[in-house]
Formats: sequence, C-alpha cells, structure tokens
Amino acid sequence: MPLVSSQEILRAAYEGHFAVGAFNANNMEQIQGIVDAAVEERAPVILQVSQGAIRYAGLEFAAAMVRTAADEADVPVVLHLDHGTDFDQNIRCLRAGFTSLMYDGSKAPYEENIRVTAQVAHMAHVCGIPVEAELGKVLQSTDGVTEEQVQAAMTDPGQALDFVQRTCCDSLAVAVGSVHAMKEAQAELDIERIKQISETVNIPLVLHGSSGVKEESEVEAIQYGISKINVATMLNQAFVKGLCQAIDEDPDNVDPRKWLTVSRDAVKEVARHKIRLFGSAGTVKGNGFASPSKSFRSANLGAIE
Repeated sequence: MPLVSSQEILRAAYEGHFAVGAFNANNMEQIQGIVDAAVEERAPVILQVSQGAIRYAGLEFAAAMVRTAADEADVPVVLHLDHGTDFDQNIRCLRAGFTSLMYDGSKAPYEENIRVTAQVAHMAHVCGIPVEAELGKVLQSTDGVTEEQVQAAMTDPGQALDFVQRTCCDSLAVAVGSVHAMKEAQAELDIERIKQISETVNIPLVLHGSSGVKEESEVEAIQYGISKINVATMLNQAFVKGLCQAIDEDPDNVDPRKWLTVSRDAVKEVARHKIRLFGSAGTVKGNGFASPSKSFRSANLGAIE
C-alpha cells in the first residue's frame, strides 16, 4: 500500500498501550527484512532514514527504496526522517515524500529548539504531515558518557507542556535513561519521569537508543506513553553478524547476494522479535488496528523472562 502518515498509527499505539517499531533503513536488505517481518506479524512499521543513511545512500535513493517496499506491503509503512538537522532538511524530506518528519533541536538552547520546531511543525501541518520533536538530550555511548551526564541530560517534565504547546509537535522524543549506539542492553529507563511527562503532554512519546535498554524496562515504559521505539544498533549488529557467518561458511563464494540473504534474514528476526515485544504484532486488521487481546505487559514480560 502507499506510504502512510505516522499520526494515526502512533495515536492508536498511545491509546492501545503498544508501541510501533521505528527501524533504521540503511540498505535494501535491511529494508526488506524489516518490512517482511512487519507483514508476517501484521504490524504497522516505521522505516527511518537517518543522517548516516542520507550520507551513505542519498536522500532520494533511500526514500525510493522505502517507498518501493511500502508499495509491495499490505501493512501500514511510514517513511520517517530521523534526527532532522534543520528546517531546510525537513523541507527537502517533505518534497521527497516523507510521511513523518523530525527536527532534533536537543543540542540547541531551549528557546531556539522551540522556535525551529514550531517552524517545522507549521510547514509540515499545512501538508498534513506530523512532526516529532526532541526535548532533553539522548547522549552517544561513543562519547564515553557517565551516569551523571545521562541524568543531567534527561527531559525536564516541568518544561514538557510548555514545549509541546508552543511547538505544536505531534510526538515527543524524550531522554529518560537510554543512550545512543549502546551495544548491550544495560540501561533502565526512568519510569516515573515517563509517567510525569505523559500525564502532562498527552501525546505519543518516543524512545531513542533502545538497543541499549533492558527489554523489561521497554515493556514497562510502553504502558506509560512510549508509543514509538527506535531500533538501529541492534539491526546493524544482526546484519554484520549474519554477513560474517555467511562468509565463514562459504568463503569461496563470489556472489554477494548469497551472503546478503543471510544478513537480511538476521535483520528480519530482530525486527520480528521487537515487533512482538512492543505489542504491535497482530494490531493490523484490514486497514485499521485492533487492541491487544490481553494484558500487553503480562504477555510480553512472560515472553522475555
């Protein structure tokens, strides 16, 4: 089906207490694996084009791959800009057919973040496209951050309502204990902070840096407003591990497609696991959504214990 906006699926997730997996789309094999998992699990899915993917593949090329995958799928697929750098880049992505935008002003002063986010939201809403904003700062593990630095960078619940009201953003990425590019799931989220933010703003919340978060913590956070969860590092790890395994098992092969098929399948299984963990499996019924049939928290914690 054609690409869809993230507005409806994130609102359905927020109200239904599940989360939509937002997976970074870096190449054709990853895109195919992610979408195949979503189709088989009957789940909506968000494919994100990051700054790294834009530098690697080019904006138009990356968007075209996601659009092609969506056209062949029979579940809702969103094309989302991950960590948009400025107003102009968001305009370029809108012109390229993105159905969900993001401006990341987390490194800017508070008032500057509000000003640019509001500009992006005004521009996007004219075209019916939703906007994700970021308040607080999700740090990078490669920067050697300390626990004290992570705490200091967390989203201030006292600022959240003012920020959302003045920017008119549709979803809010929050810093609540996760760190980008962690290679092991060690972090626990600040659930009380998530509760406070959610009760204040009443819009879908977004978790970045989920690959480094304990799955039990992710499951709990979904009950309190986390409706979109970004997954990147874990997919890259699966892709590379599958590729290395395929090369080791058939080192004389000269057809890269045979190796890349193994990588694609590895990505698919990680996406499948996360879709089930987030509670979005089985929520696509025809062209709409169905609420999970039993306690999401109980069902998913039981699956990972």
